[in-house]
Amino acid sequence: MKRRDFFAASVAAVAAASASSIVKADCTTDEWDGKSPNQSSKAKLRISSQIHIIPGDKDEDKFERMRKWGIEGVELSGWHTNDPDYWKRVITDNGLTPSAVCWGSHNGDLCSDVVEKRQQGVDDLKKALEGAGKIGCTGVIYVPAFNGQTKLTNQEIRKVLMDTFPALAEFAAECGTNIILEPLNRGEAYFLRQVADGAAIARDVNNGKGIGVMGDFYHMSIEETDMMGAFISAGSYLKHVHLAGGTTDPRRTIPGQNKTRFVEGFRGLKYIGYDKFCSFECGVRGDKEVEIPKACEFLRREWELAVI
Repeated sequence: MKRRDFFAASVAAVAAASASSIVKADCTTDEWDGKSPNQSSKAKLRISSQIHIIPGDKDEDKFERMRKWGIEGVELSGWHTNDPDYWKRVITDNGLTPSAVCWGSHNGDLCSDVVEKRQQGVDDLKKALEGAGKIGCTGVIYVPAFNGQTKLTNQEIRKVLMDTFPALAEFAAECGTNIILEPLNRGEAYFLRQVADGAAIARDVNNGKGIGVMGDFYHMSIEETDMMGAFISAGSYLKHVHLAGGTTDPRRTIPGQNKTRFVEGFRGLKYIGYDKFCSFECGVRGDKEVEIPKACEFLRREWELAVI
């Protein structure tokens, strides 16, 4: 065989092997039928919002505006889980759906370098999970630790989570909800900064039972090299998405108020068949009565442009 022919055959073999590995990587279940892993036909844009972003003197006023603007999900704060029966009733009675609970780190207790603090972190998270389950939320958004809340290294934090999360995730599943890991940008946290890292933790804990990851467009714009790829890397472990403009001025504002585009990220969401909530967690410049419905329309246009 001539040297040129040898190289041509080698390239063909590598290409065939690469194609085979891609198919295997896309295959998430043993029942994969060999067809395209593109699940865009199942994907839906379901807009949610944190309550405080919506204008109105009473919650009922806020909910009425949300319905009018086509916002169907309500993202709650941690304190809402203290009265789950009330919040489940008031949200559903107003024709909306609970989406997630934005809980944070609770001082980073669960991952504290002070071992005695960790049990309090476990207990607090379990209480939030129980409340979220009763309300009907997809999960409790959890940050292991913000900068300055622990002295543990990345490896030590991961070990704490792997020692603690199997039982916590099992508890979450029993409550009908999930722990949702939130990757942040390096200015806010040194541990867990990319969506794939959160998905890997979810995979290693009960293979994702009772635990998942979310993506926040603002943090992702700082830490991810590719929005579409980041969401695809999460796959079925993706449980929630936060909507906010990126690092351009004005910073972390509602979609459409800066240069941040969402098409590439939405392509990733479509590819994995994402049908859970995308929720506003952002500031709003100007008249909210005008700017929030404009943002909803902007997102719907971006979703339509996200062709696979």
